[in-house]
Amino acid sequence: MSYQSIKEAAYEANMQLPALGLVLFTFGNVSVVDRQAGVFAIKPSGVPYTQLSPDKMVIVDFDGQTVEGALRPSSDTKTHAVLYKHWEHIGGIVHTHSTYATAWAQAQRDIPIYGTTHADHLTVDVPCAAPMNDEMIKGNYEHETGFQIMNCLKERSLSYEDVEMILVGNHAPFTWGKTADKAVYNAAVVEEVARMAYLTESIRADCPRLKDSLIRKHFERKHGPDSYYGQ
Repeated sequence: MSYQSIKEAAYEANMQLPALGLVLFTFGNVSVVDRQAGVFAIKPSGVPYTQLSPDKMVIVDFDGQTVEGALRPSSDTKTHAVLYKHWEHIGGIVHTHSTYATAWAQAQRDIPIYGTTHADHLTVDVPCAAPMNDEMIKGNYEHETGFQIMNCLKERSLSYEDVEMILVGNHAPFTWGKTADKAVYNAAVVEEVARMAYLTESIRADCPRLKDSLIRKHFERKHGPDSYYGQ
């Protein structure tokens, strides 16, 4: 079977990360799924972005096993596999260590919804999953990270289709979307929202969250049934 299309899509999506300033060295990865084939293409581990090509992408199944490819897949592959296996409506996943979003993750804090830029994308704070417990850390760490992400959304009664970004406590952000391009877009959004929230708190430490009426207005005008905002 030829996996060329998802290899090319994964390559192009991965190359957007350094272009958007979301990665340093090899600190990130993007995967693209083929639901019909039950596999996804992901960046190889430790390969600099300048050395990537479509043919270097690794094909992996939903159990995290390599199906095709000469290189070792990203160290985060098992996390991607868990999410694809349990969330059937996502087409791409991104993981970065972008500076501001990672700083919030290291602080173990949700990113508060302070302004309309945030509300254009979410009606809630960007959630930060609680740090992984020792038992999970000692187990299959990357596999457990997938459940750490899913458990956080479940505990907060949030849908992965509504909230397409999360901070993993002490770690860094993960984003996803129906397509790889949307997942990359979300990775850029969470970094920018994190930066804005940091600056907001540095200007006014007791800044209130955005009021509900503005949250609803900005989200609905972009995503609601009568949406009209495209800027």
